[in-house]
Amino acid sequence: MKTKILLSDPSRCTGCRDCEVACSVRHTGVRKTPRTRIQIIGGGQDDGFYLPTTCQQCVDPPCMAVCPSGAIYRDKNLERVMIKDDLCVGCKMCVSACPTGAMGLDPDLGRAYKCDLCDGDPQCVRVCDAKALDYTEPVNLQAPRMRQSAILLCGVLRRQVA
Repeated sequence: MKTKILLSDPSRCTGCRDCEVACSVRHTGVRKTPRTRIQIIGGGQDDGFYLPTTCQQCVDPPCMAVCPSGAIYRDKNLERVMIKDDLCVGCKMCVSACPTGAMGLDPDLGRAYKCDLCDGDPQCVRVCDAKALDYTEPVNLQAPRMRQSAILLCGVLRRQVA
């Protein structure tokens, strides 16, 4: 299977948090958004900026490197970083090591949790009406940004010439 990644586009995110609810329901069966595997950051100042954040499935995951029980591993099928719940000792070292703050510790279960990409069908992407989330192959990811930058630059240059 080809590697896919979960992308977020903050310029499209409305802060509705439907992704958080869908994630929580998928993983816990209830709407426990404080324990969801995707978090929407921002919106506190009513500035309209919202940033969906989740596990980045690091190439060399710090969480995996610090796990003393070997509970964190890379699933070769979807190229995702996973947690073996039965091996997790709840030490929180992975939570501290995560550079994006995407790991959490469930106090009721005493174990770490993070995005598992919903086994290749992320529910957060399915419910995002604003299309701020996408689960896609990382082919030419920078091409749309480069194209947009070129369009903006051409507009600036045209104004300067005119």
